[in-house]
Amino acid sequence: MNASKRGTPTVWTDPDDAPELTDEFFEQADECVGDKLIRRGRPASNHKTTTTIRFDNEVIDASKSTGKS
Repeated sequence: MNASKRGTPTVWTDPDDAPELTDEFFEQADECVGDKLIRRGRPASNHKTTTTIRFDNEVIDASKSTGKS
């Protein structure tokens, strides 16, 4: 019979072995203002809607024949 095993080993880590917190670490860290997480990078776009449109092959071919797309 197979014994139940833990998926993740429980290994104690000495806090003295923790990596040093450098300026680079803090540049990459997330910033919080109060309880709100401030995300870095490009802001989410709320004014665009994803949609699908289908064209006849003749329309696509005519568009391609006019030059760069």
